[in-house]
Amino acid sequence: MKALAVDSRGFCSSNHTHIMNLPFWVEFFEDLQHVRGRSLNTVMAYRRDLELWALYQTAPGVTSLSVMGFYDFMKKQKLSVRSQARVISSLRTYFKFAESRGHEAPQLRELRPPKVNVKLPKSLKYEDFEKLFQSCKTEDENKTARNHLTLLFLYGLGCRVSELIEMDVTDVSMTDRWVKVLGKGSKERLIPLSDLLFATLQNYLQNNRLQILKEKSQALFVNDKGHRPSRVDIWRWLASWSKKAGFDEPVHPHQFRHACATALLESGADLRSIQTLLGHASLQTTQIYTQVSQNKLNQTLDEHHPLSQLKESEF
Repeated sequence: MKALAVDSRGFCSSNHTHIMNLPFWVEFFEDLQHVRGRSLNTVMAYRRDLELWALYQTAPGVTSLSVMGFYDFMKKQKLSVRSQARVISSLRTYFKFAESRGHEAPQLRELRPPKVNVKLPKSLKYEDFEKLFQSCKTEDENKTARNHLTLLFLYGLGCRVSELIEMDVTDVSMTDRWVKVLGKGSKERLIPLSDLLFATLQNYLQNNRLQILKEKSQALFVNDKGHRPSRVDIWRWLASWSKKAGFDEPVHPHQFRHACATALLESGADLRSIQTLLGHASLQTTQIYTQVSQNKLNQTLDEHHPLSQLKESEF
């Protein structure tokens, strides 16, 4: 993992935000990266959140450095409630670390995250997936095979884009029919391959991948230039296929993940299995799909049950 660039005075080389009031800045980020194994994206998110606190402490016109004042400061920065909750969570993690090093951090008791209304994840209908599957075809059969496999991995395995682009050929066991996925916090999980996924992957590896590859690489997926794809490549592909399919807006990569979980739940899969498949650290994250499924059940009852046709005046 790439180390975070921080100089001896506690400044970020990319931003030079003054963090003198955060005495364990360097130690905290070393702990995040090398002890807790957080991804670079997660570490950078923590950095931005802590820099916001430092900015608040040095902002012009700020006379009181109270926690309540910080809430007002975040609102003035036009942060959403969800973003405010993330910032507070980052600060609490830092202050807990500071206290573990013997430093008093009274802010830890005062910081309370705002209540966030959890939105139901926007899923992807199977009919829309079929349209994408047809729309991703090209005149190049090798790229078409790559595109089909991309969609099947996103929808069939529920993997994140970051996990998809980091997959190597060596992460696949054709003998035992599973693929190894490296998730958040460098946590590995083995996901079994269905018959369709196994057959599609086998065909891609035997007949298509090497035809696209233009360098010596273990990357499982290959972009149009013959290299390992980036997140931008996946977004660009989905935008192009969505437009070709006639959608009003591009399909978000995360919609496949939600669709995978919802489909499994509605087919009778238990939450623990879905949690393992998606690599959720907490079962609470997985439980949101029970609400999605319940909403669909309510809609089905309203539309098709004979009692829903009765009027209140008939009782």
